[in-house]
This record gives sequence, C-alpha cells and structure tokens, in this order.
Amino acid sequence: MRGVIMYSPGDVQVVDREDPKIIEPTDAIIRLTATCICGSDLWPYRGIEPVDHTHMGHEYVGVVEEIGADVKTVQPGDFVIGSFVISDNTCEICRAGFQSKCIHAEFVAQTVGTQAEKARIPHADGTLVATPGHPDEDLVPALLAASDVLGTGWYAADAAQAGPGKTVAVVGDGAVGLMAILAARELGAERIIAMSRHPERQKLARYYGATDIVEERGEEGIARIHDLTGGYGAHSVVEAVGTQESFMQAVGATRGGGHMGYVGVNYDVQIPGIQLFFAGIHLLGGPAPVRRFLPDLIDRIWNRTIDPGKVFDLTLPLDQAAEGYKAMNERRAIKTLLTL
Repeated sequence: MRGVIMYSPGDVQVVDREDPKIIEPTDAIIRLTATCICGSDLWPYRGIEPVDHTHMGHEYVGVVEEIGADVKTVQPGDFVIGSFVISDNTCEICRAGFQSKCIHAEFVAQTVGTQAEKARIPHADGTLVATPGHPDEDLVPALLAASDVLGTGWYAADAAQAGPGKTVAVVGDGAVGLMAILAARELGAERIIAMSRHPERQKLARYYGATDIVEERGEEGIARIHDLTGGYGAHSVVEAVGTQESFMQAVGATRGGGHMGYVGVNYDVQIPGIQLFFAGIHLLGGPAPVRRFLPDLIDRIWNRTIDPGKVFDLTLPLDQAAEGYKAMNERRAIKTLLTL
C-alpha cells in the first residue's frame, strides 16, 4: 500500500509500505476513504518534535475490511470513524469520559500512521464508531473532521463550559479554533469572540457562529476582550494554539471563576504560578477524548445539522501529501484533505 513517511523535518514522502495485518484479536483493518494533515503534524515537520522515518497521520474514515476474533461492534463493510487516540472504552478512565487517557491509550500518530491506504486499528470496539450507512460523498469531509479536529474543538468548548448565556472567546483561528466556534454555537453560547487576524479565516469563523472578531494579541487582545465584556472577561475561553503568548492571552481573557479549555499542543509554555494563582479560573485540557463525543457528532453530521467539512480548504491526492504539508506550514491552507 501507499503511505506517508516523514524521514526528517520537512522531508515528507509517499512510499510503498507493508499492508497491515491483524495482530491482536481486538484489531480491525480498514481501507481509508479519506485522511488529512493536522496542525500538530507540523511540529515534527518544523523540527520541534523528533521525527525519523515516521509513519504520519492520525485522522481517518474508511471501510472495515477485516476484524479480529474478539471484535463485536463493527463488521467488515461498515463505514467507520475512529478517534486519534486508541482506547478500549471500558476502563474506569474511559467510563469517566476521558478515553484519551485510557490505560491502553496509544496515539495513532507516529505508530499506526493513517496517511495511508489502509490501517490497523487496535482496540477496534473502543476506538471505531460505525455510521448509520455508507455516507454520501459530500459528507465524507465532515465525518473525517470528527476524527480529531471537530472532536478536539468540541472538547475545548465543553471544557470551557460554553453554553447558554455565556460569552466564549476562542484564541486561535486554525482548524481547531474554528471547530471550537462551531461547538460553542451548538452548545448555545450567547456570544462568541474569535481572535483572528486573517480575513479568510474570519469569514469562516463568522460562518461557524462568531459574533465578534478581535485582531489584537497579547495584552492588547486581553484588554479588548475585557472591553467587550464590560470589564469582566469571557465566561469561557478556548486556547487552540499552544504558544506562550496564546496561552497567557487565554488566561488573561478568562473572567474570575470562568473556565478555560486548552487543546493547543503547548511545547515550551511556562505558566507563572503566581499569575495563575491570582487568575482564579478553572482549567481543563490536554488530548481530547474524541471517542466520548463521536456518536453525537456523527448524528449531527449525518442529519446535516453541522458541516465541519468546510474547514478543509485544500484537497489533494495522497501522493501529493508533501505539497499539503508545505501549504499548511506556509499558512496557505487551514487544513489539507488527502483523497485515496
């Protein structure tokens, strides 16, 4: 089969890889219908994460081809969506709703590698969710988004306690930030402030439910949020970038007693303890437990209540994955869908 390998920072190639095989009785083999490039894939691409002949990709939808003897919830021929973190969905942590911290958790990125024609998914019963049938072609991008970027944005909005009567501020106008805006709208937020400097992303933010746009950053951005909220700050803040500036901007934008959901992969972020102490806010974040939200998200997409697929603004065949990485790294694309 064909699949993406990142040999070193910036060196992305599509090569012949060995077809996956059932190893454990809880495994499933799927033939991918579509996959994509995530903003987090840019960390190794830029040399911030180590990379060496690494199998890339962690977002995936496709059709089950083969299952292990113990798999019960999906069958060959099912169209399925899986989380970017493997989970059994039965351990105590999974049952509490934090499947990304399952005792059997394994990241699909850099292990399974789903920027490929096929993939072996461990703990298939706990990781994969079948759709009601085979989707229309135009629904595939939206369903693919649920595998990570939509589920992560939804988790961030949920962690920030977005809901009726709340003002939500979203720091970050990448794919996850845009999906957090969508989620905040669906959860009933009264006002949604998107922090963005990019006109095309601002348009998409408005489409997904943003009521206000703030272009300022850092202390100026914090001041602007407070100006818009009568001096209080936002009830709910999503941090979807992962830099020092964005994280502290999110902390500063959150009102006392408010909630902040952080899902940006935050390498080298240093949080001054005294500043956090006096902020007096709730914090919840980390790798999103996408599996918790998948049944609901699939239902909303299937019924065409939401269309997260618009976050893909570049579509390329798998063999042109290197161009997809380059376009995202240069911010010429928000998110690249790879067809198979």
